[in-house]
Amino acid sequence: MAKAKPIRGLDSQASTGVNARIIARTRLDELYSWAKYVDIPYHVRELHDLRIAAKRLRYTLEVFEDVLPAASQAVVKELSRIQDEIGALHDSDVMIALLRLCLGSQDSGMAYEEALVDTKKKYQSKKGFTLPADLIADLLEPGAAPSAEQRYGLERMLLMQQQGREKQYSDFRQHWYQLQARDFRREILDILDSH
Repeated sequence: MAKAKPIRGLDSQASTGVNARIIARTRLDELYSWAKYVDIPYHVRELHDLRIAAKRLRYTLEVFEDVLPAASQAVVKELSRIQDEIGALHDSDVMIALLRLCLGSQDSGMAYEEALVDTKKKYQSKKGFTLPADLIADLLEPGAAPSAEQRYGLERMLLMQQQGREKQYSDFRQHWYQLQARDFRREILDILDSH
């Protein structure tokens, strides 16, 4: 997860409202620094960072709701929706990884230890999320191979998860571009500029 941008320019003599706006602007910049990944569906880590940036901005607006204009609450709802959409993508990515792990380990022909090392590298460092080592070991256990009927069910489930993920991504991307069409960033800045 990307570190939060440091907040610069806070003034201990200024009102809470002034400082809240400084923090919110920084969090807004942070959110839009990840926007370039919206069109890259399998940049899992970067999309997760976009989700975290939306969460940070949302929390800032919620914490300071008493000193910010009421219109900021509509922004909170949109940010929450973005979080939910990207969160659903992440959940699908984890499920797809687990299903591939379960199905792939049986087809690879690799020795158990080799498969375990290869899979740990693949799913614990490069995909933007990690799977617990003991879960990986259980799924790769040679005696845990699914039967032909179970394998068919797992393959169908994998296909459904992949199709579901494509729809989730499409829905998220469409929502993002609807926000951009109405100049969501400018809306937020206008709210922060009003008193």
